[in-house]
Amino acid sequence: MTQKATQYPSCSLGRRLAAMLYDSFLLFAVIFMAAWLLLIIFGQEVAATPNPLINIYYIAVAFLFFGWFWTHGGQTLGMRVWRVQVTDERGEPISWQQAAIRFAVSILSWICVAMGFLWAIFDKENRGWHDLASKTRLVVLPKK
Repeated sequence: MTQKATQYPSCSLGRRLAAMLYDSFLLFAVIFMAAWLLLIIFGQEVAATPNPLINIYYIAVAFLFFGWFWTHGGQTLGMRVWRVQVTDERGEPISWQQAAIRFAVSILSWICVAMGFLWAIFDKENRGWHDLASKTRLVVLPKK
């Protein structure tokens, strides 16, 4: 990145949602592979028996997916397509702690019928609850 990320414009809600749609397809594939791994290791009993640890496992897999991309370049694959990057408030890469806060509050935002994402409409910098809580922001990168 040659220019400081703080100089880039904030990401709109529409672009944010488009990147999330792309990432949801990839995340589905990752979760599918994680489920397949459970079946290989533990057999079909794991699918037949309700177990809250399995849900925690899937949430952990999703966090590792997003957290790794956010802390290594600031972009998931969907974010790359839409030229969106997550940075801290100074325009620097985010930490794992910020990624964890961002992820947890994103889940809370969805539980609250996406109110945390819709908050970006009212924020002057287009930040959602997860951006505010983790002290991050989404910026739109220029075309190459």
